[in-house]
Amino acid sequence: MIKVALIGIGRTGKHIANQILEQDNMEIVCAICSPNSRKEGMKLGDLLKNDRTNVKISTSDKLEASIFESKPDVVVDFSTPSATMKNALALSKMKVNMVIGTTGFSEESIDKLKNMTYKFDNGIVYAPNITLGVNVVMLLSNIAASILNNYDFQVLELHHKTKKDIPSGTAIKLSKEIEHGLQSSGVFNKDIPVNGVRAGGVIGKHEVLIVGDDDQIKISHESFSRKAFASGAISAINYIYKKSGYYEMKDILDLKRILHKYIDALDENLIAN
Repeated sequence: MIKVALIGIGRTGKHIANQILEQDNMEIVCAICSPNSRKEGMKLGDLLKNDRTNVKISTSDKLEASIFESKPDVVVDFSTPSATMKNALALSKMKVNMVIGTTGFSEESIDKLKNMTYKFDNGIVYAPNITLGVNVVMLLSNIAASILNNYDFQVLELHHKTKKDIPSGTAIKLSKEIEHGLQSSGVFNKDIPVNGVRAGGVIGKHEVLIVGDDDQIKISHESFSRKAFASGAISAINYIYKKSGYYEMKDILDLKRILHKYIDALDENLIAN
């Protein structure tokens, strides 16, 4: 049984909690909200309207004590960049593995997360792009860029008006995947604009425009429900359990192997022709 702790019990966190409670191999042993939250002291089951858990919600200023008491195998963090970095350091020191769905990190912060796993020998899945579908879009965008390297590429993303980081971490990562695809075909320093919109209650939409002189291709992904995030989180929890090292969703989905297999097949085809 995988013991799971949750940090951040907002809209996405609630979906993840309910999904965990449906798993035969997982249990929630700890739930943590921000200090001074009205959720402090509540039973998680009451908040979720789900009688499968009686865990009492504590606050992040008591993180170490809560983790020491509940002894989770994996902590799922959907909080804020500054809070997550603080949590990650404390949890890494305690040898607790993490799934991080928080967005808005700088490259420097991501490097720090990687270094924590090397230093403390714990495991971290960094997945701001935790939905399975959007990771497939990343793979397709990489492949498209390697083939259509003379086309123009642009990334568009749309999220709800309360999302703070713009452009989203997923949109930036999409641009990186396009860049890698272009570089694999010998094209460097090509401009890949990334544009973000914050409006209404849109959960999340990402679109890659691939525009040539005579035609256009679109690759897009849209989340209709936060359940899509929860499904990705379940996969990440199962993957990082008892592992050490730094991982992303492409590792969980084995997308590197699929991409390399495609590139090898493409090279063989080019040689044959």
